[in-house]
Amino acid sequence: MLWTRWPLKWKTTLQGVRGSDQAADLIIVITDRAAIENNRELLHPELDKGLRDMAKRGAFQGKSGDTALLPTLGLIPEKYALYVGCESAPYTSKALRDAAGSLGAKLLAYKIKKAVFVVPAGLSQSMVERQYRTASCAVMEGLLLGLYRRNSHSMSGRTVSSLEEIEFVVRSEVDVDEWNIGLQQGFQIADAVCYARELTNEPANRLTPERLAEEARLLADEYALDCRIFNEEDAVKEGMGGLLAVGQGSANPPRMIVIHHKGKPDSKETLGLIGKGVTFDTGGISIKKAAGMEEMISDMGGAAAIMGVMRTIGEWKPAMNIVAVIPAAENMPSGSAFKPGDVIRTYSGKTVEVLNTDAEGRIVLADGLTTALRHGATSLIDVATLTGAVMHALGDVTTGALTNEETMLQSFLQSAHRAGEYVWPLPSHPEYERLLKSEVADVKNHGGTWAGAIAGGLFVGYFAEERPWIHLDIGGTAWMWDDRGFESKGGTGVMVRSLLEYIRNESGYVG
Repeated sequence: MLWTRWPLKWKTTLQGVRGSDQAADLIIVITDRAAIENNRELLHPELDKGLRDMAKRGAFQGKSGDTALLPTLGLIPEKYALYVGCESAPYTSKALRDAAGSLGAKLLAYKIKKAVFVVPAGLSQSMVERQYRTASCAVMEGLLLGLYRRNSHSMSGRTVSSLEEIEFVVRSEVDVDEWNIGLQQGFQIADAVCYARELTNEPANRLTPERLAEEARLLADEYALDCRIFNEEDAVKEGMGGLLAVGQGSANPPRMIVIHHKGKPDSKETLGLIGKGVTFDTGGISIKKAAGMEEMISDMGGAAAIMGVMRTIGEWKPAMNIVAVIPAAENMPSGSAFKPGDVIRTYSGKTVEVLNTDAEGRIVLADGLTTALRHGATSLIDVATLTGAVMHALGDVTTGALTNEETMLQSFLQSAHRAGEYVWPLPSHPEYERLLKSEVADVKNHGGTWAGAIAGGLFVGYFAEERPWIHLDIGGTAWMWDDRGFESKGGTGVMVRSLLEYIRNESGYVG
């Protein structure tokens, strides 16, 4: 598999138990503006004094993302002290995740091998959620996500974290068992996000539809999940006309990937997760501009998110039936490529008038939703880098959502909030449906200039067969051009955390 797992060891000890022989390279302390202004003791009087001097000079504000690295000069056993800013108490899991995520750059720059993380006193009492496992899960997530850097295929290789071990020092009132459960869950979630990032960042010549399918099979084998791969011959026999049309211009044939987790065999309910897997998108005959096209390796960000989710599902094994479907194709211009004006018949039997071959993701998703339904899905969530239009509405900060089932969406939005990911619902009023009306087919794949993100989402929903459905447009959030917080340049693995939190909530999984 492209991503194995973080080679990190961790342990939890009570304050006062550690000996000097256990000294690490670095000790980490969370602080906020109030602690600085109130002269609260944080680590050591002299070191705290140095921090407050930095604050007076404006070099450290105690805000989320602020870090201050001080040499300890022998005052404590560790060589360096790293103060990390956090939003003032009451803490939230998002604030803790962001604070821990800001550590990555310093840990990488100083090649820290062993670190100690001092957990603030009264943490759970000062948290909104009031749960130790929620706090430790957020800290571990942020730490690992902040350490991740995009893989490099140069001779020098990738920037690899040197961090081998971290020790969490907690106060006596902390339930250590609960804390450790949260750390394990945070490790699993962050590992899934990093796996999704690794897939998204893989160059398209190395991650073709066939190679993505092979990766899915390796994932299924690793976690004892059922897997079926439909190759191009299978797709022809099945009548997967949407997938075949998008992939017919490429020398790399398409694949339809299906992965099952049967965690509740007696239940008739199955959640279908569908991820857009366009491993590279030139736009086809409706070709994109050359500038920035290299980012289109991320057009399978939805597929990567679903793969990441299924990795953790394989570890958690929740009491819930899940079928993951990834329609994988490469959208290329050639003499055999599909063209504007074509009418294609999808797997569902419905026909599509193609007005723009760069609106290909919704076409492969149409066959993806039908595949999920034919494999037992009773509710559906699709994740896709579907439109550039969603960026005009929400930028690169928030994922757009569309639904035909408001109760299901509200549950998901609450899960996304707990996971610390921004999702905003887009309207799906009946009047928008006219954007997709075709004179020569059941539906057309492009709605014109206005409401592009809504039209694209409604096209996908047309193939949900009136089953409860949520569409997540990650067109603006799947890729970062520069580092931001714990999201490094490249693929973000967005929606992995939200989907896992939704599944945890719906299945009752507690760890």
